[in-house]
Amino acid sequence: MATKEETLASEKRRKTIMSVVLAVICVIYVLPVVAVVINSFKLNTFVKTDTFALPTSESFAGWDNFVNGMTFGNYPFWKSALYSVIITVSSTFLILLCCSMAAWYIARVNSKFCKVVYFLCVFSMVVPFQMVMFTLSKTADTLDLNTPWTIPIVYLGFGAGLAIFMFVGFVKSIPLEIEEAAAIDGCGPVRTFFCVVLPMLKPTLISVGILEIMWVWNDYLLPYLVLDINEYRTIPIHIQYLKGSYGTVDLGATMALILMSIIPVIIFYLACQKHIIKGVAAGAVKG
Repeated sequence: MATKEETLASEKRRKTIMSVVLAVICVIYVLPVVAVVINSFKLNTFVKTDTFALPTSESFAGWDNFVNGMTFGNYPFWKSALYSVIITVSSTFLILLCCSMAAWYIARVNSKFCKVVYFLCVFSMVVPFQMVMFTLSKTADTLDLNTPWTIPIVYLGFGAGLAIFMFVGFVKSIPLEIEEAAAIDGCGPVRTFFCVVLPMLKPTLISVGILEIMWVWNDYLLPYLVLDINEYRTIPIHIQYLKGSYGTVDLGATMALILMSIIPVIIFYLACQKHIIKGVAAGAVKG
């Protein structure tokens, strides 16, 4: 039989090996981001010829790429950023409000119809987007949902699956007696939800809100299919179509804009990671 010291040494070696493997995986995972950072400070010509080389005195562009990225092309970057903010904030607000109310109804009524709606919402999370992309774009055009002010309705449909799944799990963990006490005190369903249930949903609201913000902000495909990209562009679409006269593409400016768009998302995710974990544990796990 192995002694206690041998067991501890074996466990230590196993953890060391796992740490090394995970560290290598993390390095590989961040290499694309590192490449973007490096190329964002290089002149356009050297981005094409020396993609993975570090900037030199000859290839270093300084902050010119960031300035060019915001002014290059025939579509203003500030406009794309504004549309991204409008779509992200309004879509997230709509998802949180509507899905939290729907989840509360589904969890409390628990009828066959509610169960069917719940499983349809959960099933929507595993349906490939390619199955609905063409019919979706046609429907959005027909119903005039192809503007930054109406596309949040489309995002509501796509974001409802995850949100309702997490909200239903959390609502089931709330004692029904609390809502019965509110009803005895004279609260109707609407007041009970907004004054009693919604404040208790705060951990899951924050978690779902963070996840939805990151998804909508980074999404390229849905706005590309639904919006008129000649009139409305989000940041991902703007970067994709960053062209100057005669269709030329400034890769240095493109890399600079990519960096400007992903760094805030990374910082946002790292700052909010504990809230995501807390909300997932409170919602999905308890459910």
